Amino acid sequence: MKKYFAIALAATAASLSAQEKGVIVSTDAYRWQGDTIYQNEFKAWAESPEEIRSTYKGRPGYFMPVEQTWRRKNDLSQYPRLSGTNLLHEAIFNMGLDEMVNAVEPDTTLRTGKEWAGVWTRDVSYSIILSMAALQPEASMISLMKKVNKSGQIIQDTGSGGAWPISTDRMVWVLAAYEIYKVTGDKEWLKKVYPIAVNSLDKDEKTVMSAKGLVKGETSFIDWREQSYPRWMQTADISQSEAMGTNVMYAAALEATSKMAAALGKKQEAAKYQAKASALAANIDKTFWMDDKGYYGMYTYGRDNMILNPRHETLGASLSILYDVAPEAHQKSISENAPQTVYGAPIFWPQISDMPSYHNNGLWPFVASYWTLAQAKTGNEEGVLEGIGSVFRPAALFATNKENLNLDNGDYFTELNSSNMLWSLSGNLGITMRILFGIHFEENGIRIAPFVPQTLAATRSLDNVSYRGATLDITVKGFGSKVKKLTLNGKDLNPAEVIPASKLKGVCKIVVEMDNLPIEKMKVNRAGNSKAPLTPITRLAYDPSLAKAGEEFRMNVMEWNPIEYIGKYLVIRDGKVVGETRETRYILDDPGEWQVIGVAGDGTQSFASEPLSNRRAEKLFFPTSTSSFTMTSPELSYPPKEKQSGWSGKDGFVEIDKTSSQMVVETEVPEPGLYSFSVRYANGNGPVNTENKAAIRTLTLDGNKAGTVVMPTRGVANWNDWGMSNSIVLPLEKGRHSIGIIYLPEDENMNIDTNHAIIDYVLMQKL
Repeated sequence: MKKYFAIALAATAASLSAQEKGVIVSTDAYRWQGDTIYQNEFKAWAESPEEIRSTYKGRPGYFMPVEQTWRRKNDLSQYPRLSGTNLLHEAIFNMGLDEMVNAVEPDTTLRTGKEWAGVWTRDVSYSIILSMAALQPEASMISLMKKVNKSGQIIQDTGSGGAWPISTDRMVWVLAAYEIYKVTGDKEWLKKVYPIAVNSLDKDEKTVMSAKGLVKGETSFIDWREQSYPRWMQTADISQSEAMGTNVMYAAALEATSKMAAALGKKQEAAKYQAKASALAANIDKTFWMDDKGYYGMYTYGRDNMILNPRHETLGASLSILYDVAPEAHQKSISENAPQTVYGAPIFWPQISDMPSYHNNGLWPFVASYWTLAQAKTGNEEGVLEGIGSVFRPAALFATNKENLNLDNGDYFTELNSSNMLWSLSGNLGITMRILFGIHFEENGIRIAPFVPQTLAATRSLDNVSYRGATLDITVKGFGSKVKKLTLNGKDLNPAEVIPASKLKGVCKIVVEMDNLPIEKMKVNRAGNSKAPLTPITRLAYDPSLAKAGEEFRMNVMEWNPIEYIGKYLVIRDGKVVGETRETRYILDDPGEWQVIGVAGDGTQSFASEPLSNRRAEKLFFPTSTSSFTMTSPELSYPPKEKQSGWSGKDGFVEIDKTSSQMVVETEVPEPGLYSFSVRYANGNGPVNTENKAAIRTLTLDGNKAGTVVMPTRGVANWNDWGMSNSIVLPLEKGRHSIGIIYLPEDENMNIDTNHAIIDYVLMQKL
């Protein structure tokens, strides 16, 4: 007992010393001290809980001027009231509420941002999980139902190359729907959303699952192709990559669906989806975990052979911790080893050196909020403090909740930005509610488990929290990672247990006393804002002096441009490293799919170069009877026949839409083995970066379904812009085989009406 009091007194003395200095968090870029944030010559402070003032001056000429003052303009009396010892914290919280009210549209949906009207699936879903389910349950429900199409499927409303199945993170909707259920306990809501979740998951299983049992498609929310993928990657390539973050989110969605099923009494379905969630989590760990780095890689990429991009990606890492997709030991490792910058958690690390700031070289407060929640879950005190600072610093200095920030200088000058951003303000509010007050919504009640860093030690209250008809007034005293005492209306409760919803009636006074003990020290990997080397640009050549006797003509040399400050190059064949060199030329002894990675002196890797093949290939053209120079589809106006160009066959190209019959071509396979199949196509139905008109078809082998062909949009009316679809690798026996292209129900895209392209040929390659 004496030892306990000695520790407690020492901790209290240390806490008072820190509070006398007033420094809450400090990095090499800024500090939060008392009620003010300082950054170089700028500062921001709270005049009152309803006003923030800032001296920050943004980049001259940027289209979005900085706000230097926030004053409350909305009535916040129906929302939670924060009070404590830090005026700036109260003001930042109130600014989040004030901007939240701005975001509720007249139709009771949640607006994406000041510059972005409407409801977007991923934006609103991530916001609902962070705090909108608790603060705007009705608007959250209405918003989610706006993102369901006439087929009863979750809408993938944005993404590269025509949305789904290039982007596949629509399943975050399921997590948001389940979060609303945990907050409200509304079984009717659960009955409404469960079939939507099941329909969407079951369709994805037929279309976007890879042979390894992973979800294919773009990294969740990072949907500007050039901002996170090498320049050579086409949107068809992205459709076949396997993103760690999207897979983690998907595994969590499967588990949430299992819990929905269990709550509805569907035991067999609950077991089925739980098994799928566990299998996917195991595949994620097997595919993406990097022992040498102590965290997950970002995505696999390539064409016929996939390799792992070793970048760290923060949102996926955060979700892997928060939803227990990562094993517990890996959660601690991620917390301590994930690279951090002086302004906070990067979207990914290292950065792409020849790309401007947006996703690349960017910090997004909503992602930083998820990261801070994850740091609290792992018990990393310094990580939590720097995470809170990374969200509160820009909120105060810019007097609004911006969407994203430049990691080089902390400014809001990026490729695109918005004030009053829904998921940013949701993260701001979520940090206070979920970390400092420890509010965790469960199916049958609330678990209260605050995590309060020592420099934030205080007695603070959050009153007027609405929960299932009750009003909660929550007070948290002291600091620490463990609750010493928890009372409800003066009666002691077990701090380790969920407070049942049945006990929460009327006005409920919840008082939490923390243990005031130092939190176990953990590391933060302050790696700086590193930039990766440029990507090598390779070419294959034929050197007759290297040709083997009796060998058919084949490219036998790979060459590439030199990269500055490079230490060495790694040579890759068929997804495996087969050589190292400091030269820019490599002799290819065997046929294969070849790439090069540049490695800087500090070990930082470039992207791998575009896969180039020196394997035997054959073009398969569909019969003349199915070929046409005349595009008959009513979906768009096409250029005249004489302006169509770029096709290869003597009889022209083939046009396909949803009503086309199956097209089949025969081929003679000279020897058994693995063969890859891809389609040369054009799709001018939409732009590369938005809309929802990706063309999707099923590839058949000898009449049996063998894979999904994805033909993303390549630009509005770009019918002369030909590209390759994804590749599908199949084992073939020697002899004659038929290859078919057909439209099946699972090939329905997000547009539903327009699912259309033109096809030049099918490319078959022997691996």
